[in-house]
Amino acid sequence: MREIIDTYKDVVIQIATPLSTGTGFYLEAHNLIVTNEHVVRGSKEVVIDGNAIEKSLTRVLFVDPVHDLAFLEIPNEHQLKSIRLATGEVTDGDPVIAIGHPMGLKYTTTQGIVSNSSRHIEHADLNYIQIDAAINPGNSGGPLVNNQGEVIGVNTFIFRDSNNLGFALPSQYLLKTLEEYKENHGKQGGRCTSCANLVFEDTVDEGYCPHCGAKIKLITDLDDYAPTGIPLIIESIIEKAEHDVKLSRRGPNFWEIEQGSAKIRIAYNVKNGLLFGDAVLCKLPKQNIKAVYEYLLRQNHHIQNMGLSISGQNIILSLLVYDRYLSEETGQKLFKDLFDKADYYDDILVDQFGARWHEEA
Repeated sequence: MREIIDTYKDVVIQIATPLSTGTGFYLEAHNLIVTNEHVVRGSKEVVIDGNAIEKSLTRVLFVDPVHDLAFLEIPNEHQLKSIRLATGEVTDGDPVIAIGHPMGLKYTTTQGIVSNSSRHIEHADLNYIQIDAAINPGNSGGPLVNNQGEVIGVNTFIFRDSNNLGFALPSQYLLKTLEEYKENHGKQGGRCTSCANLVFEDTVDEGYCPHCGAKIKLITDLDDYAPTGIPLIIESIIEKAEHDVKLSRRGPNFWEIEQGSAKIRIAYNVKNGLLFGDAVLCKLPKQNIKAVYEYLLRQNHHIQNMGLSISGQNIILSLLVYDRYLSEETGQKLFKDLFDKADYYDDILVDQFGARWHEEA
């Protein structure tokens, strides 16, 4: 089991759009990243990140709303391992591992069993694998793996307020879709929800399915994401700080930026109007911790609009702003200070107090 989990660390990929986050996994035999359609819905391109690939933008190639599947383009340079799709039967009681990036956390595995190997869901008119392994938001699109290390399904949805009641699309639906897409590999297209035929940019008939005449909107017809209001101000600030806005997007009203050795997370809570900027710095040293606490307390008397704190072993530099007080001008100054001081404090804490970089912890 440990070997299986280690193998999938290099295959399972974190996916982020301006509207959602989720999981995907790489299939070498098809040279594609597989995920759920609802994870990438409304997006021409998404941010991918993983253990064996650098964070980058990639194109959405194919969407299948019928099976809730999507295929993404894989970067040319990568070191991703090979995994297999299962072709055998799944039976009730089989042990399984659900793998993904729930709640924005990187790489989580949960073990369980197959509660029902063929649960028919009427609204989708499809059979799903019902499992008791814990699946959370962000797991969508990740692989469900058996004891042989084969993908038996794609983790797709959960019932809210249920006790570990999750569902995965069986691999036979994925295999069938991959075979259908094979002849048009690399083209952008989708499955018509009316007749279930595949339609591509070179076959669509002026916005209508060439097979049944139903209205269809392909990936190439989507508008580019355009933020408004406070998110527009935030993205303008990020851009003027010379960071890549598209790469920073990590879901609705959430951004993540690397400034030197520090990682800054910006979150906007629409309900209460609060804008949070948290820079995750280094970790506490194993010795001389008292000196670090004293230094942080002294600094909190000098820095304005920000505060240094401890969360677990992490040292955090935080900024809190109400949206009513945020303009592009004030925001640029506040966040420039946060970006600059994050890297500044990171270096001082490591060099002078023996704090630990994250990779050394």
